[in-house]
Amino acid sequence: MWLIKMEVITAVKGFKDILPEETGKWRFVEDAAREIFSRFGFKEIRLPVLEKTDLFKRGIGESTDIVEKEMYTFLDRGDEYLTLRPEATSSVIRAYLEHALYNAEPVSRLFTIGPMFRRERPQRGRFRQFHQIDVELLGLDDPRADAEVILMLMHFLSTVGLKNVSLELNSLGCSSCRPAFRKVILEFLSGKEDGLCDDCKRRLGSNPLRVFDCKAKECQEIIADAPRLSDFICSDCHTHFETVASTLTELDIPFKINARMVRGLDYYTKTTFEVTTEHLGSQNAVVGGGRYDRLVEELGGPDIPGIGFAVGFERLITLLQAENTRFLPQPDLFIASLGESAQRLAFLLCNQLRIKGLHVEQDFSARSLKSQMKRANRLNCAYTLILGDRELEEKKAEFRDMKTGAQQTLFLDNLEEQILKLIKER
Repeated sequence: MWLIKMEVITAVKGFKDILPEETGKWRFVEDAAREIFSRFGFKEIRLPVLEKTDLFKRGIGESTDIVEKEMYTFLDRGDEYLTLRPEATSSVIRAYLEHALYNAEPVSRLFTIGPMFRRERPQRGRFRQFHQIDVELLGLDDPRADAEVILMLMHFLSTVGLKNVSLELNSLGCSSCRPAFRKVILEFLSGKEDGLCDDCKRRLGSNPLRVFDCKAKECQEIIADAPRLSDFICSDCHTHFETVASTLTELDIPFKINARMVRGLDYYTKTTFEVTTEHLGSQNAVVGGGRYDRLVEELGGPDIPGIGFAVGFERLITLLQAENTRFLPQPDLFIASLGESAQRLAFLLCNQLRIKGLHVEQDFSARSLKSQMKRANRLNCAYTLILGDRELEEKKAEFRDMKTGAQQTLFLDNLEEQILKLIKER
């Protein structure tokens, strides 16, 4: 009788499993984010991954790449268009408005960690399901708030070990000064339309500033000599940006001005920033963020300003230098047992110690002592307890420090208490 071998089903292209060898690093970053952000007064919010499509069309902008080409959108059985969230800011503000959080606190500091979804070309550190650490500060238009958020971000990146990065700043102006620049850019691009990529040609009527955000070589060459937005911003925006820059200088945060930075989302105003690296190719931003003083109102809420940023989790993990750091949890104890009676005792002891708060591992396969000790080394266990039938007859066990090799004899009476005392005193 012939057996038909079933084909193994693999993950969807652009969706990545996070294996046990990696999750320790993810937890390290998440724990650092939660600890540091809480010190700055931010509270965690957890959001659904599915939202009404109109939320992103209104929040992000219909002329953006995300809305035009990248969103996972479908019509559900209730004849309503739903979208897997492509970014978190719109979702945070939707929850902020739906639950009227502004009534409880005039200034809200929120962060969320979770998956986002965009159907774009997978590349290094970039997936179709990706994860972000998203931070939003709502209710302050003070430029010092911008600097404080950036300070917190750079401290977080430094804490988790990210090196050789560059902080870039720009001001995108406001609704008062940006129209004049839009007019100048349209005049500058007049007659140059044929040299632009198809996406930029299509956007000229709706959002010509997006040409600055385009990565196509032909578009970059055209805008190389274009006017700069910084030359057109109003006095209020200029003062705001100068205060952000001077405050960062006082805080010893190095940065450079990137007058070409626009960012890919339409809701940004005034301060915008990116943290970039040389190690991710053309898509070199690890973090992007900025101020969005009109977004809350555009989504149906009061006139409340905001600023925030999103850290690309996969990109950050790719860049972390962890040669000297073990992110997998280190077991406190490995119990090596030889013989049926020793294995029974080892099983009971192992689980009793786990209940008491220790991370304990045991081998069920009855392999040789040498093989079990090799496994203890691979797991990077701090200590090993050796139990055999001979040891049981003598009512003792051998307790070994795996780092120093020092070994001592423990008696089976009160064995659990002796182990707890030795490990907790180390």
